Amino acid sequence: MIKKLNTLADWLGERLPELIAEHRVPGAVIGVYANGEHLERAAGVLNTRTGVPVTTDSLFQIGSVSKVWTATLALQLVEDGKLDLDLPVRAYLPEFRSADESALITTRRLLCHTAGFEGDRFTDTGRGDDAIARYVELLSGAPQLFEPGELFSYNNAGYVVIGRIIEILRGKPYIQCLREHLIRPLGLAHTATDAEEAILHRAAVGHFPSGPEGSPHPAGLWALPRSLSPAGSALTMSARDLLIFARGRLSDGGGVLGAETIRAMRTEHVRVSPVTAHGDAWALGWEIFHVDGHTIYGHNGDTIGQSAFLRLLPERDIAVALLTNGGQGVPLHHKLFGHVLRELAGIGLPALPVPSPGTIDASRYLGSYGNSITDITISQDDDGTIWAEQAPTGEYTGSVPPQRFQLLPYHGDTLITAQPNQGIHRMQNFVGDDGHGRARFLHDGRALPRRSATASASSSSTVR
Repeated sequence: MIKKLNTLADWLGERLPELIAEHRVPGAVIGVYANGEHLERAAGVLNTRTGVPVTTDSLFQIGSVSKVWTATLALQLVEDGKLDLDLPVRAYLPEFRSADESALITTRRLLCHTAGFEGDRFTDTGRGDDAIARYVELLSGAPQLFEPGELFSYNNAGYVVIGRIIEILRGKPYIQCLREHLIRPLGLAHTATDAEEAILHRAAVGHFPSGPEGSPHPAGLWALPRSLSPAGSALTMSARDLLIFARGRLSDGGGVLGAETIRAMRTEHVRVSPVTAHGDAWALGWEIFHVDGHTIYGHNGDTIGQSAFLRLLPERDIAVALLTNGGQGVPLHHKLFGHVLRELAGIGLPALPVPSPGTIDASRYLGSYGNSITDITISQDDDGTIWAEQAPTGEYTGSVPPQRFQLLPYHGDTLITAQPNQGIHRMQNFVGDDGHGRARFLHDGRALPRRSATASASSSSTVR
């Protein structure tokens, strides 16, 4: 294994600078752990405005990879006998109420993204220790889109609710729980929970494309609100610190979880039937990828112009982490992780999805879908061309220009964008039946209901 890691280190040292240039990524760090050995390689700059180079101890935001940390804090409470994943959330948060008494939302369903209420809410409730509590109070009006347990739908707000449960049961703010129950016990020296801590290190700045060539420029905002900390706005770290955390999820828990809990945390709970950017199944905080006869666990994270990728292969004691600050992170991680897993474990990743030739009857897909922050309208020209028009809505109206993109067949009830965005073609799944022969949801990882269904849900069903 050491020989393989040495060969891999040479390849990464040579190819990482070339690949980040190819994918317009300003800077990146990749870390690999295998059978007790680590390697890291860095390339590019932390900020295109300053030109400060990326080093292996540089800090990047890990975004939604933080959800695995939140899940770990929750499972610690299960081990302590303080949390039952199958009790209603209201057993711990009595204020988490609903007009629909049949909507049984448990912590387990929050962990698996099957709670069924609208979760794309990014309300800033301030920087105080009450930020999460105030955010959860505002969820009383979030529409219940489907019965809990019926469907997978990625839910950021659900993880904020888990964070609030952790606060209640620990009697301290979520950020303090992170520090006292994970960061310090794991001995993480290059991890920050906010901008004030991150600035003490070599911290990356997110970037967005600009100009005709899509050259990256620094984002105007560094982080998402503190209210979203349990979902992924707080944690910033080096690739090595992320791997130290990940290594404890491979077998013995690293002293913060028992081995039995580690196995329970990786148990598959729901299959993701629509084709999405997520894995094909979900466990307690983990995405699951069934690849080439092997089971890989992981999570991706996107924040303001930064992307993170983490994968674990427990059967081979392997973990891989990639941290980036803009550009085409998904195809970059696919090339890098594909090479690493092929070299260390003989596993070949499937190709990224591309359109399939052909024509389809799109009549059941046509119409408008959306939630409180976005609206997507599917239409079809006389010549059969299918279009999607997407625009922000509600308080986000006018925040970004509307987009119009062509959709082509992919497989079954899944369409795919004709042109790639940030290096990948994005899939649009049409799920269920609204009772009139039309799709009930447009599912792109999140279930967006038909607009007529949204109005009904908003008036008759809220979160319990």
